[in-house]
Order: sequence, then C-alpha cells, then structure tokens
Amino acid sequence: MNTGDRIALLRESLGWTQEELALKLGITRAALSHYEKNRRNPDFETMTELANLFDVSIDYLVGRTSAVNGSPTKEIEQFADQLELSDDELLKKFQLSIDGRPLTSEETRRFIAFVRAERNMM
Repeated sequence: MNTGDRIALLRESLGWTQEELALKLGITRAALSHYEKNRRNPDFETMTELANLFDVSIDYLVGRTSAVNGSPTKEIEQFADQLELSDDELLKKFQLSIDGRPLTSEETRRFIAFVRAERNMM
C-alpha cells in the first residue's frame, strides 16, 4: 500500500471528505487528490501534520511499518523485556553511545540503574 492509499484509507475511516482534510492541512483539495492518487508526495510539514491528524506514525504513512501508531508488537516488547543491557557481550555488539562517545561498561550499568530507579518511582 502506497502513501496515498494510506492517506485515503485513514481519511475515509474518519468519514472526512477530501475538502475537509485539505482544509485541516491548509492545502488545496487538488493537492490532496494528487497525494491520494500517488501522483505527488507530501512535503515533510504536510506529512507531519497528516501523522498528527490521524494519530499515526510517519513510518506508517510511508509504508515502513504496518503498525498504525508505531507501537511495537507484543513479540518485540517481549524480546526487549528479556534483553539485559548489563550483558557484556550484548554491550560489545551494539556499542551504545552518548554524544558520539561510546559508553563504558560502568556507565552503562549506572544508566540501567537510573532507569530501574525511575521505573520504581512510577
């Protein structure tokens, strides 16, 4: 499914006409029609506004994911929950960095401790 197809599908699912959506976006109905027919692609600002109006991710609009709101699937969440970032082999493989500088094992462990403390306060 192309970007235009997704825009049309989302618009129709909300019961909006092309005229209504074009007005919300501040563009002409003709421009929206070109997007929906995949003759043109929206610029970044329009794409951002579409994502906001439809409450979807830009990745969904451009077809990079089939997850409408960009939320990870249950399988991905389960996988992430099982990862232990204090595992030295995992740290070597992914080489986490902040401000362009790799994190040391000690920095990574402190970061994990901070996140765990923050989660416990919620």
